[in-house]
Amino acid sequence: MLALTRKLNESIMIGNDIEISVLEIKGDQVKIGINAPKSVPIYRKEIYIQIQEANKEAAGSTASIEEIKKLFQ
Repeated sequence: MLALTRKLNESIMIGNDIEISVLEIKGDQVKIGINAPKSVPIYRKEIYIQIQEANKEAAGSTASIEEIKKLFQ
């Protein structure tokens, strides 16, 4: 992990097209802004973990052809 120190209104670049900026600092909270192409998905980590768990669950489930046909009727 790379750890960087940034002050208010300073940024870091990831690659050529992702910029992360420090927008506001209030007590123990830091508000950041992320400027990235629309093709790059951006999630809070807790949401990302939920998505990964849902994907694993969906990949492990099986449905019969008859069950799938019922969905499209």
